[in-house]
Amino acid sequence: MQKLLFHGRDSFRAQAIFLGKKINLQKLENYDCLATMPVIVKVGEQGGAVLLSYGAVVLFNLEPVEKVAFLTSLSSQVKDSFTEPETEEVEVHLNIAESERVKEGKILLHEFSVERLQIVADILAKSVVLSHYEISLATVFDQIEPFAASLQSENRSQRKSRELLRQLGTTLLVQHKIVGRVEIIDKPELLWESPQLENLYLRLEDEYEIRERHHALERKLELISQTAQIVLEFMQHSSSQRVEWYVVILIVVEILLSLYDIIFKG
Repeated sequence: MQKLLFHGRDSFRAQAIFLGKKINLQKLENYDCLATMPVIVKVGEQGGAVLLSYGAVVLFNLEPVEKVAFLTSLSSQVKDSFTEPETEEVEVHLNIAESERVKEGKILLHEFSVERLQIVADILAKSVVLSHYEISLATVFDQIEPFAASLQSENRSQRKSRELLRQLGTTLLVQHKIVGRVEIIDKPELLWESPQLENLYLRLEDEYEIRERHHALERKLELISQTAQIVLEFMQHSSSQRVEWYVVILIVVEILLSLYDIIFKG
């Protein structure tokens, strides 16, 4: 039997926050754990929170004071916290008459069960992570175009090339995070135990365009990777050209010295 939460309420607010690169779930203490896969705990008087190891947390039905207290206590378990974490909010409504879905920007559920809230949290967390990296890649894209144009200039800077390469290398780590750690397009393990919730998951996934946004990020990452490869090849070509000129100059100097010996000392 599914455990129900928030008795006597017909709606509440949910907020997803991408706190940092990782949350240490092994050291969570003083929390009443309601379920795992993902972990959901009781918070405050009538609230809850779902914690994802890849750094996101989703808060349900929390008062402002309860939210601040919970995030403060959780901060010690967050690795590499973001100074301005990405957030996303939505209203969740109890509605037995209609199908479980998103309608007019609100999530409709037949009941506020732990399992349903875990599904909602999974989607909201993935959405907020995608938003974070969409913004990051947009910044890199703004820098790629002028740099690509500078490749045709005689005044291009090798230092700028190296700086951009370092930035591109950091950006490419996004692919490892969203694919390996977050597993954006993978269904949650919860669906193996509660297959009846798969339709809810698919509807939310479609509404938040999780797969489409993931594929768009992959295409951008591929373009960034190709740009980095071109830059590397260009830098290697430029270096090899300089070496070739050094060799030519040395040969010319050696020939001149030989001619000098022949003409003036012969």
